[in-house]
Amino acid sequence: MENITVNHIVVGVDIAQEAHVARAVNFRGVALGNPLEFRNDEDGFKSLDRWIRDLLASYKLSQIIVGMEPTGHYWLNLAGWLKNKAIEAVLVNPHLVKKNKENHDNTRSKSNRKDALVFADMVKNGYYSPVRFHSTEYEELRVLMANRETVVKRLVSAVNQIHRWVDIVFPELRQVFKILICKGALLTLRLFPLPTDLCKLSPDDVIKGWQKSMKRHSGVRRAHLLIDLAKQTVGSKQATHAYKLHLEQLLEEHDLATKQLQRIEKEAKDVVERIPYSGKILAITGISSIALVGVLGESGDLRGYAHGNALLRHAGLNLIDVTKE
Repeated sequence: MENITVNHIVVGVDIAQEAHVARAVNFRGVALGNPLEFRNDEDGFKSLDRWIRDLLASYKLSQIIVGMEPTGHYWLNLAGWLKNKAIEAVLVNPHLVKKNKENHDNTRSKSNRKDALVFADMVKNGYYSPVRFHSTEYEELRVLMANRETVVKRLVSAVNQIHRWVDIVFPELRQVFKILICKGALLTLRLFPLPTDLCKLSPDDVIKGWQKSMKRHSGVRRAHLLIDLAKQTVGSKQATHAYKLHLEQLLEEHDLATKQLQRIEKEAKDVVERIPYSGKILAITGISSIALVGVLGESGDLRGYAHGNALLRHAGLNLIDVTKE
């Protein structure tokens, strides 16, 4: 609150995909001027700048602070543009926004103009946090970790669907391989996708197939067991062509996601090595490279925090020592 002075114009911006709405208040929360709707492009941002400058001149103010809610990724372009214009940009917490809406006009109604005014009022009261712009390494980590999260979701989805496929078509496969995504199980599904395929083969044929891709294959006993179970499977025997095609695509998705994940993690580890103090953190028992990537990608340079509690607050955490309870 001490940062907001009588010379400030406080602007709240309701962020959307294509068009934003801005409202302005003074340090007391009195609305200034008319609302402004502007597009999410250079011309729109310039119209916001002109609108703010006109209000500064009209009300004889000299300082600017712009607050917005971090809605998805749509706020990033405006925040970066404001930074380049040397205009202070801050963020309001979405959870506090929900609580402050009713305080504003005693209703739960929602509109772009109301939300923008609520944001401005929150900033005026000091309920905001600064936008942390990361340097190149930290921004790379942030992007890589966001990409990793997407790839992991795809990989988990593919694994779950492979489990479902096995449960429907060849549930007895679990008696041969306890882990369906181990190398041997995946290879078996690729070479012999349907139980009917296995019924036509001898144990030697199965072993020869395994030997082409694995030096240490599953052995003769498992080959015999695999064929015996295929002959007496209770799995679905209909739509075999469709099930076979489905499995091929699931395995392709699994392989692609696995390959992408490995590449992302390698890139992330390479970036972490360029950060001077990363080696000291990795020397701490229990901290892996990927865990450190996740922390630095979200927090940015740890040297920018005065105290460890500042980092916890940034993460929205309030840790306690349960041993003292």
